[in-house]
Amino acid sequence: MAGKSDDRSTRTRPAVLGDVAALAGVSAMTVSRVLNAPDRVRAETRERVLAAVRELDYWPNSAARQLVTGRSGVLGVISIDTTLYGPASTLYCIEQTARLSGYSVSIASLSLLSRRSIEEAVHRLRSQSVDGVVILAPHESAADGLRHLPPDLPVVAVDAGEDIPVPVVTVDQRAGAEHATRHLLGLGHETVRHLGGPVNWLDANYRVDGWQGVLEEHDRPVHEPLRGDWSPRSGYELGRQLAADPTVTAVFVGNDQMALGMLRALREAGRRVPEDVSVVGFDDVPESAYYSPPLTTVRQDFGEVGRHAFHLLLDRMAGKGEEARRLVEPELVVRESTAPPPR
Repeated sequence: MAGKSDDRSTRTRPAVLGDVAALAGVSAMTVSRVLNAPDRVRAETRERVLAAVRELDYWPNSAARQLVTGRSGVLGVISIDTTLYGPASTLYCIEQTARLSGYSVSIASLSLLSRRSIEEAVHRLRSQSVDGVVILAPHESAADGLRHLPPDLPVVAVDAGEDIPVPVVTVDQRAGAEHATRHLLGLGHETVRHLGGPVNWLDANYRVDGWQGVLEEHDRPVHEPLRGDWSPRSGYELGRQLAADPTVTAVFVGNDQMALGMLRALREAGRRVPEDVSVVGFDDVPESAYYSPPLTTVRQDFGEVGRHAFHLLLDRMAGKGEEARRLVEPELVVRESTAPPPR
């Protein structure tokens, strides 16, 4: 296939469906299936066709496809406007999964997730004839909007609450917090303090629930969690409070950015990590392996979230699938920021 790549530079016309079929060694009908119903084609054949699509820079005629299939080949994604690692990674993985399956993606970024803003975003996307919509809804304020969606619009939510009348895909945040807390108790710490995220973020609240549940299960002291805003600054400022308390030997931090600030606060207070205080973060951002010391953290599989959300949406678009809540299991990544407590 690679040997034919020079053809693109010498062609005087855009690639058509037959060109893709010839390069991939399949029929035009198979190419059409890959672009319109990828789940009906074997993975090996699908990858070969998509490779040909990329090599030939083939762009399907969306108007023609809509006439034949009744679909536009465009999916909508509604997301909060943020540069935070978790939501941004989820958005990227959903978009990539859709594009690799032959769909275009139209993104509506909102500064606030409310019933009105979600309804307005849905209206804009429907004016573009989207086939379905994925809504990233990590705020409690999004719940009302998710309960008042048009009944004929296929929708899947990501990181939404538990009483939502549409399918939801989310990382099991409680389980991630439980992994972190059990790890610290297993090292011998009497209890674990928590520096959590904002109270209006569902993920932050589920992490508080998981942390508190493990401490209560083991009959350990439960201190009121401190609540930051996900930023290193808030981790540093609240971390100074914890660093000043000599009884603190283990801290579970709600995300890796706040953990970065926490590490600085401990260092400035003369508290060594992990010799004096153990620290666990959440997210496993790419930089966390290079913190000083490298951070023990909870890894979220955003690629798996994106794939589940996309395939659930395909089911909804095909009129299949019941209302469901699909949980993606997180993974504890143990590095050098945790150790047994000081004697």
